[in-house]
Amino acid sequence: MRPDKYIEGAFEDLRRALEKLRTESEKTLVDMARVILKAFRGRHKLFCFGNGGSAADAQHIAAEFVNKFRLERPPFPAIALTTDTSILTSVSNDRSFSDVFVRQLGALAEAGDVALGLSTSGRSENVVRALRWAREHGLYTLGLSGPDKTDMDVYCDLIVHVPIANTPRIQECHIFLAHLICGMVEILYMEETSGDLDSPGLQQC
Repeated sequence: MRPDKYIEGAFEDLRRALEKLRTESEKTLVDMARVILKAFRGRHKLFCFGNGGSAADAQHIAAEFVNKFRLERPPFPAIALTTDTSILTSVSNDRSFSDVFVRQLGALAEAGDVALGLSTSGRSENVVRALRWAREHGLYTLGLSGPDKTDMDVYCDLIVHVPIANTPRIQECHIFLAHLICGMVEILYMEETSGDLDSPGLQQC
């Protein structure tokens, strides 16, 4: 395949996926943002987790909430469960890689927190186990996944499926969706606290 055709196909696939997401998932995304903000308002935390590129996305999402996305506001308590190599390797070595996220939730999470699992396949065992634990212990459970309905759906209160069977495009959509959620959380927070989004506190970064 010629490089220009590959690029054309990738752009077209991403465009179609994003258009379908907007049509099919807009309400779910707004609901996710409201769930996360409600948790933050109640002094609860957001836990993000996934594998590979989704692990990087989990860290990216947590950073946007702790620092800021677009608006100047207080830090929000978000934690990526993918960053502590000592925990990840000790749990994998002594127990199972399938327990790397659920073990951390058991140590850090409480009812009222939010668990956000990311999996392009929807079948990552460590993600599914963590979501199941979270559901059983009173956390709100959110998911970003690929096109198929899987066990993630069973344990997620809210889930968005990216409607394309292409891992790179799914990952690109996931971080776009995460940015939408971050942006909505900030906007909703500012509306509740000041009602003025044109104030000097609005800064692009």
